[in-house]
Amino acid sequence: MTGPRKRTAILISGRGSNMMSLVEAAQRPGYPAEIVAVISNRPDAAGLAWAASQGLPTRTIDHRAFASREAFEEKLHAALLDAGTEIVCCAGFMRLLTGGFIQRWHDRQLNIHPSLLPAFPGLDTHARALARGVRIAGCTVHVMRLEMDTGPIIAQAAVPVLPGDTPETLGSRVLAAEHRLY
Repeated sequence: MTGPRKRTAILISGRGSNMMSLVEAAQRPGYPAEIVAVISNRPDAAGLAWAASQGLPTRTIDHRAFASREAFEEKLHAALLDAGTEIVCCAGFMRLLTGGFIQRWHDRQLNIHPSLLPAFPGLDTHARALARGVRIAGCTVHVMRLEMDTGPIIAQAAVPVLPGDTPETLGSRVLAAEHRLY
């Protein structure tokens, strides 16, 4: 690695398994990111307790406490700045962000999605992939843009679809690939 590690904040909404993988990777020498904050929009997000147990600064900004998306995003933006964030990684962060927020973090906000984009953006990716009869599924890390699950692709990992797969079994294998890729 050349140069200083990028100060990275991770946004989560739930258990944070991709966040855990990012944190563990960042502990290795030469990893290009330093995790400076884990922020959730849900106070009951299980990943917050794990992050705190790793000595990471955590914060909850409950989106339900705000009258508008913009008000929530102002508070989120301020928290990211307070942490000295350079890069934002969404890891199971289940909130659509407005164009204003996306623009503020233009080319500095990443997301992981459980499909080989541009196929199957949005939710229910595994069920939709199985219904279409695809033979290969996977995941994508991409730079965030205003349109959901678009933006320049950074990396992808393929996962075979096996006979008898259900959305749950396929999803489990794709999640394992997400942990390696992100």
